[in-house]
Amino acid sequence: MRRSTHILFTFIFFLICIAGCKKTGQDILTDVPEKTHSAVTPVRMDAEEVQEWYWPRHEAVNERLKLGNVDILFIGNSITHGWEWDGKEYWDQYYAPRNAVNMGFGWDKTQHVLWRLDNSDFSNVSPKLAVVLIGTNNSNGDDNTAEEIADGIIAVCQRLRASLPDMKILLLAIFPRDQLPSTQRAKCAAASLLASEISDNKMIHYLDLNDHFLSDVGLLSQTIMPDYLHPNKEGYRIWTEAMEPKIVELMAE
Repeated sequence: MRRSTHILFTFIFFLICIAGCKKTGQDILTDVPEKTHSAVTPVRMDAEEVQEWYWPRHEAVNERLKLGNVDILFIGNSITHGWEWDGKEYWDQYYAPRNAVNMGFGWDKTQHVLWRLDNSDFSNVSPKLAVVLIGTNNSNGDDNTAEEIADGIIAVCQRLRASLPDMKILLLAIFPRDQLPSTQRAKCAAASLLASEISDNKMIHYLDLNDHFLSDVGLLSQTIMPDYLHPNKEGYRIWTEAMEPKIVELMAE
């Protein structure tokens, strides 16, 4: 009996130690080694095609942040930017009433988001949540590997945690692209899985919604994403309904 009791107490002590030593998202982010490749190096957007609207938009977003009263940030590229077009009905219904700010910018890669975060004024805001969806543009051609894209996504989360430590992050898996399973889609999926390792289900939560967009055989329909990349109104409806339970949970509504 004594031996059995000793083994039981030892096992319980072991479990307590594991629980006590479990790293939080912040600890994990702190432990991520610094990288130097393009996906983690902040860079100002310089594409000629976007100059006319990109910087006025950046200034407008910054002015909105300075006003305060922000509960949710949406951070990403054109897919997030699109809440202002095809997704507007659902944005107005679900997110505008929650004092959300759309920080999605078409063309952005992780390095451009990093630059924008470094050049945004968060001094007057204390959002409850940031929804992060970024990385698909880094997957073009040989621009970045899956590992590098994951590094970039993690770097974005690091910046957010450093600037707004009381804010939770909902990290979304990169949405599927291409009509059928492809090398590029697989790269995005691998990057998402690697980035998901920073989730601690406390301050950083990971959510993969891709199955909601795909058929049982992995087909991406034009009725959801006409160009096999950007959601249309139906795509934003699917996104909203799939994500809403998690938003309600994290916003403690």
